[in-house]
Amino acid sequence: MDSSSVLEALKNIDPAKLDYQEWCSVGMALKDSGYTAADWDEWSRRDPARYKHGECFRKWGSFQGAANPVTINTIFALAKNHGWTPSNTGKELDWDDVIGPKDDLVIIDKAWVEGQEVTEPKEWNPVNQLVKYLETLFEASENVGYVTESWEKDEKHFPTRGCWDRTAGQLIQELSKCKGDIGAVLGDYNPIAGAWIRFNPLDGQGCKNSNVTDYRYALVESDEMAIDKQNAIIRELELPVACLVHSGKKSLHAIVKIEAKSYEEYRKRVDYLYDVCRKNGLKVDSQNKNPSRLSRMPGIMRNGYKQFLVDSNIGKESWAEWQDWIETVNDDLPEPENMATVWDNLPKLSPPLIDGVLRQGHKMLLAGPSKAGKSYALIQLCMAIAEGKKWFDWNCAKGRVMYVNLELDRASCLHRFKDVYQALGWEPDNLKNIDIWNLRGKSVPMDKLAPKLIRRAAKKNYIAIIIDPIYKVITGDENSADQMAHFCNQFDLVCHELGAAVIYCHHHSKGYQGGKRSMDRASGSGVFARDPDALLDLIELDLEEEIIDKEENKAACNVCIDYLNKYTDDWEKKVSQDDQHNEQRMLTMCCKLLKKEQYEDLKEEIDIAKQELKHRTAWRIEGTLREFPRFYPVDIWFEYPIHQVDKCGVLQKQESLANKPPWQIGSKSNKQKATSRANKRKNALENAYNALSINGEVTVSDIAEYLEVEPKTARRHIKEHSKFTYENGIVRRTKP
Repeated sequence: MDSSSVLEALKNIDPAKLDYQEWCSVGMALKDSGYTAADWDEWSRRDPARYKHGECFRKWGSFQGAANPVTINTIFALAKNHGWTPSNTGKELDWDDVIGPKDDLVIIDKAWVEGQEVTEPKEWNPVNQLVKYLETLFEASENVGYVTESWEKDEKHFPTRGCWDRTAGQLIQELSKCKGDIGAVLGDYNPIAGAWIRFNPLDGQGCKNSNVTDYRYALVESDEMAIDKQNAIIRELELPVACLVHSGKKSLHAIVKIEAKSYEEYRKRVDYLYDVCRKNGLKVDSQNKNPSRLSRMPGIMRNGYKQFLVDSNIGKESWAEWQDWIETVNDDLPEPENMATVWDNLPKLSPPLIDGVLRQGHKMLLAGPSKAGKSYALIQLCMAIAEGKKWFDWNCAKGRVMYVNLELDRASCLHRFKDVYQALGWEPDNLKNIDIWNLRGKSVPMDKLAPKLIRRAAKKNYIAIIIDPIYKVITGDENSADQMAHFCNQFDLVCHELGAAVIYCHHHSKGYQGGKRSMDRASGSGVFARDPDALLDLIELDLEEEIIDKEENKAACNVCIDYLNKYTDDWEKKVSQDDQHNEQRMLTMCCKLLKKEQYEDLKEEIDIAKQELKHRTAWRIEGTLREFPRFYPVDIWFEYPIHQVDKCGVLQKQESLANKPPWQIGSKSNKQKATSRANKRKNALENAYNALSINGEVTVSDIAEYLEVEPKTARRHIKEHSKFTYENGIVRRTKP
C-alpha cells in the first residue's frame, strides 16, 4: 500500500492502548518501510502518560535488520483490530497484499445483538463469592496470587505486586472461618480501589509470567461498550468461560479456558481468542494477554459498587470444543447436494490436458530417481503443451504454460529450453505460450509461494503450471502425513484459483525399490503419491548385452547410410536390405564405394556414435491415474537432452532396475561375460570373412587387418571358431 494508507492506518491506532511490545513493533515496521524516527515519535506523543522525550530516537538505532523483520503489515493489522477499514479497497493488488476468502471467524451479526442484562446477587455474601471463584479456578494445592494494597496517581488507583505465598486450599479454609471478613484473611483493601486476583496458578516464588505453573485461563475484558452488550456477545460466542466477574465499574471480566501446554501455545490461543472477539464486536483490551495478569476479585466493594461473580462455567466446556465449534460454524464449505437433483444435468468434465493421463485443472506428479532427466522431461512437456504436440506417447492440449524454475540459474534454464527444442527438431512457432518464472535463490515455502504465484498468474489463462522441483518449496517434514497434506493443499489452491493443471516432480526414496508399487517409490509421506490425480513413475531399465550390441549395430549402419547418401549415387542398387542392417557388411560396402579419406572419417563417426550410446539410458513409465484407465507401461530412451519413445519395442522385455537388489545391478557372472565376448569375436570373424571373400582367397593377414588386431590374435580367434580353419596362411570354411 502507499504512504497515505500507512499514515491513515497509523492515525487509527491509539498508542495508549498498546502494550510495550506492540509499541516497539510499530517502530520496527515504520523503519523497515523507510519512515523516520520522527514519524514514530510524533505518533507516540498521543500517549502522554507514557511518552518520554527522545526515547523513540534512542530505540530507533537498535532496530537492526532481522531474518524475519516486522513489516508494515503489522501496522495494518493493528489498525484493523482497532476498527479501521481501508478506504482504498478498490485498488489493484500489490505483491504483499493478502488474497483469500472474505473475513472469517465471524459468528454473530453484532448489529443485531440485543443486550442481556446483568443483575447483582440478591443476597450479598462476599466470602461465598470468593470461595466459589477459587474452587472453580484452582486446585487446593495451587498457589494463588492476589493484591489488596494499591497506590494512587492522577486520581487512578493501581495494584501493588501483592501476595502469592498461600494455596487455594489454605485460603478457602481460612475464609470459611473469617465470619465474613475477607480483610482478616487477605488483608484490608481500599474500598475505593477494590482488590485484584490472578487467575492462573503460581509457583509461590513470584508473580511474573515465568512463575505461572499452568497456562489454564486468559482474561477477556472490554470497557468500550455497555455491560449488557458485553454479556450478550460473550454468551452468543459460547466462550468457554470458567468465571464471569463484574468489575464493579464498566466491564465484565471473562476468565476463559485456554488450556495451553506451553507459553508459546498460550500466546497463539489468546491471539485467536481475541481475534474472534474483535471480529464479532467485542472490543477486547489487548493489554490483558499476559498469563500472570490481574483480574477483579469477586466479593469486594469498589467505590460503592460490588465486584461480583456473574456466572461460572458457561459456554463450551473446553477450549478444544469451542474452537472446533467456531471453525465448524464459520466454514465456507459447500452444502451437500442430492444426486437425484443432478442426475440428468451432470456438470461437464474438465477437458484433457494430456490425453488419457491428466485433465485441465488437475494435479500430476512425475517421480523418479536422480539422473532420469525429470527436469528435461518437464521442459519437453512445456513445449508439447505450447505447440500442441505429443509428449512421449500422449497428445497434449495446446495453450499457455508457466514453468516455475526453482533449481537452475536463469541462463542455464533458458539454454535448456533452446537445446531441447533443437534436439526434438521442432520449430519454435509458439514461444509466446511459454512463461518461465526463475526463482533460484528466491524461493519460499509453498504456503507462501502459492498466493504469490496466483497473483503472478492471474488473468494469464495458463492451462498448466509446472513446478520443478518441489523439494525447494516443501513446507514441513516430508515424512509427516499431516504436514504434507497441508503442503499438497497449496497445489489445490493454485488449481482452484487459476483453473490450471499443476504438474510437479519429486525424487524417489533412497535404497532398494524392489517390491514397491510405483506409487510408493516417491520419497517421504505416502501423501505425495496419493494426492495427485496422475502419478507417472520413471524406472530405469537394465539393458542386456544383446540390446546394447543391436543398438550399436543400428547406430553404425545409420552412419554408413548417411555417408553413402552424401558421397555416392545409386548405392541402394549395390547394397541389399539385409546388408543395410549389418555393421560389418555395411563397412565392407563403404570400403568399396567410398574414397579412403571418406572411409576413415566414417569409422571415426561410427566410434563417436557408439560412444554417445554409452551415455544413453532406458526408462519405463508406469502410471497411477484417478480419472483415466491405467495405461500400458511406456518405454523410452533418454539421450541427452530429450526422451524418445521406443517405437521398435526393443525395451519391452528388459527388466527394471527397481526390481533388482543393489548387488545384482550391472553384475554378470564371469562365465556370462566370457560367453558374451566369445560370441562377439565369432560374429566379427564371420563378418570379416564374408566381406573379404568377395575378392577371392582370405588370408590370416587380411583378417587381422580387417579386425585391427595382431596376426597371432587373429589366428587364435580362427582356432576357437568351429566353422573356420587356416593352413599356410589361408583361411577356409570347414565343411558342414
